[in-house]
Amino acid sequence: MHISAQVPQTVKRVLAFAAHPDDIDFGAAGTIAAWTAAGAEVSYCIMTAGDAGGFEPGNREGITELRSSEQAAAAALVGVRDLHFLGERDGFLAVTDEVVGKAVALIRTVRPDVVLSMHPERNWDRIQASHPDHLACGEIVTRAVYPAAENPFAYPELAGQGLEAYKVPWLWFYGAPRERENHAVDISSTVDAKLAAIRVHASQHPDIDRMETAVRGMLAENGRRFSLPDGAPAEAFHVVGVNTDQTIAGF
Repeated sequence: MHISAQVPQTVKRVLAFAAHPDDIDFGAAGTIAAWTAAGAEVSYCIMTAGDAGGFEPGNREGITELRSSEQAAAAALVGVRDLHFLGERDGFLAVTDEVVGKAVALIRTVRPDVVLSMHPERNWDRIQASHPDHLACGEIVTRAVYPAAENPFAYPELAGQGLEAYKVPWLWFYGAPRERENHAVDISSTVDAKLAAIRVHASQHPDIDRMETAVRGMLAENGRRFSLPDGAPAEAFHVVGVNTDQTIAGF
Protein backbone atom coordinates (compact mmCIF):
# COMPACT_ATOMS: atom_id res chain seq x y z
CA MET A 1 0.00 0.00 0.00
CA HIS A 2 1.20 3.50 -0.76
CA ILE A 3 0.33 6.78 0.89
CA SER A 4 -2.44 8.36 -1.17
CA ALA A 5 -4.08 11.06 0.90
CA GLN A 6 -3.40 14.74 0.38
CA VAL A 7 -2.17 16.08 3.72
CA PRO A 8 -1.34 19.53 5.09
CA GLN A 9 2.26 20.57 4.58
CA THR A 10 2.35 22.64 7.76
CA VAL A 11 0.40 22.00 10.94
CA LYS A 12 0.24 24.79 13.52
CA ARG A 13 -2.76 23.87 15.68
CA VAL A 14 -4.33 20.50 16.40
CA LEU A 15 -7.38 19.52 18.46
CA ALA A 16 -7.37 15.82 19.32
CA PHE A 17 -10.48 14.08 20.62
CA ALA A 18 -10.69 10.72 22.40
CA ALA A 19 -13.33 8.74 24.22
CA HIS A 20 -11.10 7.68 27.13
CA PRO A 21 -7.77 8.54 28.71
CA ASP A 22 -5.07 6.54 26.82
CA ASP A 23 -6.94 6.35 23.47
CA ILE A 24 -4.92 9.17 21.90
CA ASP A 25 -1.65 7.66 23.08
CA PHE A 26 -2.39 4.33 21.44
CA GLY A 27 -3.68 5.92 18.25
CA ALA A 28 -1.65 9.01 17.54
CA ALA A 29 0.91 10.02 20.20
CA GLY A 30 3.88 9.46 17.87
CA THR A 31 2.45 11.79 15.26
CA ILE A 32 1.49 14.32 17.92
CA ALA A 33 5.02 14.25 19.36
CA ALA A 34 6.39 15.01 15.89
CA TRP A 35 3.95 17.90 15.46
CA THR A 36 4.78 19.47 18.83
CA ALA A 37 8.52 19.04 18.20
CA ALA A 38 8.00 21.05 15.00
CA GLY A 39 6.29 23.83 16.95
CA ALA A 40 2.61 22.94 16.64
CA GLU A 41 0.20 23.62 19.50
CA VAL A 42 -1.89 20.54 20.35
CA SER A 43 -4.93 20.36 22.61
CA TYR A 44 -6.64 17.21 23.89
CA CYS A 45 -10.33 16.67 24.63
CA ILE A 46 -11.16 13.48 26.55
CA MET A 47 -14.89 12.86 26.39
CA THR A 48 -15.52 10.37 29.19
CA ALA A 49 -14.35 10.26 32.78
CA GLY A 50 -12.73 6.84 32.31
CA ASP A 51 -14.65 5.67 35.37
CA ALA A 52 -15.22 2.13 34.04
CA GLY A 53 -11.52 1.49 33.41
CA GLY A 54 -8.90 -0.36 35.38
CA PHE A 55 -8.86 -3.82 36.91
CA GLU A 56 -8.97 -3.24 40.66
CA PRO A 57 -12.37 -3.50 42.40
CA GLY A 58 -11.27 -1.20 45.23
CA ASN A 59 -11.08 2.59 45.18
CA ARG A 60 -13.49 2.94 42.27
CA GLU A 61 -14.32 6.46 43.38
CA GLY A 62 -10.71 7.47 42.69
CA ILE A 63 -10.34 5.98 39.22
CA THR A 64 -11.41 9.13 37.35
CA GLU A 65 -8.85 11.30 39.13
CA LEU A 66 -6.16 8.65 38.60
CA ARG A 67 -6.85 8.30 34.90
CA SER A 68 -7.01 12.04 34.37
CA SER A 69 -3.63 12.44 36.06
CA GLU A 70 -2.22 9.62 33.92
CA GLN A 71 -3.48 11.36 30.79
CA ALA A 72 -1.98 14.69 31.81
CA ALA A 73 1.39 13.07 32.48
CA ALA A 74 1.29 11.12 29.21
CA ALA A 75 0.34 14.24 27.27
CA ALA A 76 3.27 16.16 28.73
CA LEU A 77 5.67 13.51 27.43
CA VAL A 78 4.61 14.34 23.85
CA GLY A 79 4.50 18.09 24.33
CA VAL A 80 0.80 18.62 25.13
CA ARG A 81 -0.35 20.63 28.13
CA ASP A 82 -3.79 21.91 27.10
CA LEU A 83 -6.31 19.24 28.16
CA HIS A 84 -10.10 19.32 28.37
CA PHE A 85 -12.17 16.65 30.13
CA LEU A 86 -15.88 16.52 29.32
CA GLY A 87 -16.63 13.99 32.08
CA GLU A 88 -19.25 11.89 30.29
CA ARG A 89 -19.98 8.47 31.79
CA ASP A 90 -17.53 5.80 30.62
CA GLY A 91 -19.33 3.19 28.52
CA PHE A 92 -22.36 5.40 27.89
CA LEU A 93 -21.04 8.15 25.62
CA ALA A 94 -23.95 9.18 23.41
CA VAL A 95 -24.31 11.30 20.31
CA THR A 96 -26.41 14.14 21.70
CA ASP A 97 -26.87 17.77 20.74
CA GLU A 98 -25.32 18.76 24.06
CA VAL A 99 -22.07 16.83 23.56
CA VAL A 100 -21.83 17.83 19.89
CA GLY A 101 -22.21 21.42 21.05
CA LYS A 102 -19.30 21.02 23.48
CA ALA A 103 -17.14 19.71 20.65
CA VAL A 104 -18.22 22.60 18.41
CA ALA A 105 -17.32 25.09 21.15
CA LEU A 106 -13.82 23.64 21.47
CA ILE A 107 -13.28 23.60 17.71
CA ARG A 108 -14.36 27.23 17.45
CA THR A 109 -12.10 28.12 20.38
CA VAL A 110 -8.96 26.31 19.21
CA ARG A 111 -9.58 26.87 15.45
CA PRO A 112 -7.27 24.01 14.50
CA ASP A 113 -5.65 23.12 11.19
CA VAL A 114 -6.30 19.45 12.01
CA VAL A 115 -9.03 17.86 14.10
CA LEU A 116 -7.96 14.40 15.21
CA SER A 117 -10.58 11.86 16.27
CA MET A 118 -11.46 8.24 16.75
CA HIS A 119 -13.31 6.68 13.82
CA PRO A 120 -17.12 6.43 13.64
CA GLU A 121 -17.14 3.11 11.74
CA ARG A 122 -16.83 -0.31 13.37
CA ASN A 123 -13.66 -2.29 12.73
CA TRP A 124 -14.75 -5.91 12.32
CA ASP A 125 -11.15 -7.14 11.99
CA ARG A 126 -10.32 -5.88 15.49
CA ILE A 127 -13.53 -5.14 17.32
CA GLN A 128 -11.62 -4.04 20.43
CA ALA A 129 -10.82 -0.86 18.48
CA SER A 130 -14.56 -0.24 18.17
CA HIS A 131 -15.68 0.24 21.75
CA PRO A 132 -19.11 1.92 21.59
CA ASP A 133 -17.61 5.05 23.15
CA HIS A 134 -15.00 5.14 20.37
CA LEU A 135 -17.70 5.03 17.71
CA ALA A 136 -19.71 7.70 19.51
CA CYS A 137 -16.64 9.92 19.77
CA GLY A 138 -16.09 9.61 16.02
CA GLU A 139 -19.70 10.45 15.21
CA ILE A 140 -19.82 13.37 17.64
CA VAL A 141 -16.65 14.90 16.21
CA THR A 142 -17.71 14.31 12.60
CA ARG A 143 -21.01 16.11 13.21
CA ALA A 144 -19.21 18.90 15.03
CA VAL A 145 -16.69 19.40 12.22
CA TYR A 146 -19.30 19.36 9.48
CA PRO A 147 -21.58 21.13 9.36
CA ALA A 148 -22.01 22.48 12.90
CA ALA A 149 -18.67 24.23 13.52
CA GLU A 150 -18.80 26.09 10.22
CA ASN A 151 -22.52 26.87 10.20
CA PRO A 152 -23.05 30.33 11.71
CA PHE A 153 -26.68 29.44 12.45
CA ALA A 154 -25.85 26.25 14.38
CA TYR A 155 -25.50 26.69 18.14
CA PRO A 156 -26.20 30.45 17.96
CA GLU A 157 -25.48 30.76 21.68
CA LEU A 158 -21.82 30.08 20.91
CA ALA A 159 -21.64 33.01 18.52
CA GLY A 160 -23.13 35.09 21.32
CA GLN A 161 -20.14 34.06 23.44
CA GLY A 162 -17.73 35.21 20.74
CA LEU A 163 -17.17 31.74 19.28
CA GLU A 164 -17.73 32.45 15.62
CA ALA A 165 -18.17 29.76 12.95
CA TYR A 166 -14.96 28.10 11.80
CA LYS A 167 -14.19 25.88 8.81
CA VAL A 168 -11.95 22.96 9.75
CA PRO A 169 -9.45 22.22 6.98
CA TRP A 170 -8.56 18.61 7.88
CA LEU A 171 -10.13 15.75 9.82
CA TRP A 172 -7.80 12.88 10.70
CA PHE A 173 -9.22 9.64 12.15
CA TYR A 174 -7.19 7.11 14.12
CA GLY A 175 -8.35 3.59 14.95
CA ALA A 176 -10.00 3.36 11.55
CA PRO A 177 -10.96 0.15 9.78
CA ARG A 178 -7.95 -0.89 7.73
CA GLU A 179 -9.72 -0.38 4.41
CA ARG A 180 -10.29 3.29 5.32
CA GLU A 181 -6.68 4.11 6.19
CA ASN A 182 -5.09 6.24 3.49
CA HIS A 183 -2.09 7.85 5.18
CA ALA A 184 0.76 6.72 7.39
CA VAL A 185 3.21 8.74 9.47
CA ASP A 186 6.72 7.40 10.04
CA ILE A 187 7.25 7.75 13.80
CA SER A 188 10.78 6.37 13.96
CA SER A 189 11.95 9.50 15.77
CA THR A 190 9.06 9.58 18.26
CA VAL A 191 8.15 5.94 18.87
CA ASP A 192 9.94 5.92 22.23
CA ALA A 193 7.94 8.97 23.36
CA LYS A 194 4.73 7.25 22.23
CA LEU A 195 5.50 4.08 24.16
CA ALA A 196 6.51 6.06 27.23
CA ALA A 197 3.16 7.87 27.07
CA ILE A 198 1.28 4.58 26.83
CA ARG A 199 3.20 3.15 29.80
CA VAL A 200 2.03 6.06 31.96
CA HIS A 201 -1.48 4.56 31.81
CA ALA A 202 -0.37 1.79 34.18
CA SER A 203 -3.85 1.42 35.67
CA GLN A 204 -5.02 -0.01 32.33
CA HIS A 205 -2.20 -2.49 31.64
CA PRO A 206 -1.93 -5.68 33.71
CA ASP A 207 1.04 -6.74 31.54
CA ILE A 208 2.93 -3.68 30.31
CA ASP A 209 5.67 -5.66 28.55
CA ARG A 210 3.16 -7.66 26.54
CA MET A 211 1.29 -4.48 25.69
CA GLU A 212 4.45 -2.81 24.40
CA THR A 213 5.35 -5.83 22.28
CA ALA A 214 1.87 -5.81 20.73
CA VAL A 215 2.02 -2.08 19.98
CA ARG A 216 5.45 -2.36 18.38
CA GLY A 217 4.13 -5.18 16.22
CA MET A 218 1.16 -3.13 15.03
CA LEU A 219 3.36 -0.12 14.26
CA ALA A 220 5.76 -2.30 12.25
CA GLU A 221 2.86 -3.82 10.33
CA ASN A 222 1.58 -0.35 9.49
CA GLY A 223 5.00 0.53 8.11
CA ARG A 224 5.03 -2.58 5.93
CA ARG A 225 1.50 -1.98 4.64
CA PHE A 226 2.38 1.55 3.59
CA SER A 227 5.75 0.52 2.10
CA LEU A 228 7.81 2.67 4.44
CA PRO A 229 11.56 2.03 4.25
CA ASP A 230 13.43 -0.40 6.50
CA GLY A 231 10.42 -1.53 8.49
CA ALA A 232 9.84 1.91 9.98
CA PRO A 233 7.13 2.05 12.67
CA ALA A 234 4.09 4.01 11.56
CA GLU A 235 0.76 5.30 12.76
CA ALA A 236 -2.03 4.97 10.20
CA PHE A 237 -4.92 7.36 9.65
CA HIS A 238 -8.01 7.96 7.58
CA VAL A 239 -7.41 11.52 6.41
CA VAL A 240 -10.38 13.55 5.17
CA GLY A 241 -10.05 16.97 3.59
CA VAL A 242 -12.99 19.06 4.80
CA ASN A 243 -12.15 22.59 3.65
CA THR A 244 -9.03 22.47 1.51
CA ASP A 245 -7.91 23.58 -1.95
CA GLN A 246 -9.30 20.27 -3.23
CA THR A 247 -12.79 20.63 -1.77
CA ILE A 248 -15.79 22.71 -2.80
CA ALA A 249 -18.15 24.01 -0.14
CA GLY A 250 -21.54 22.36 -0.30
CA PHE A 251 -20.44 19.41 -2.46
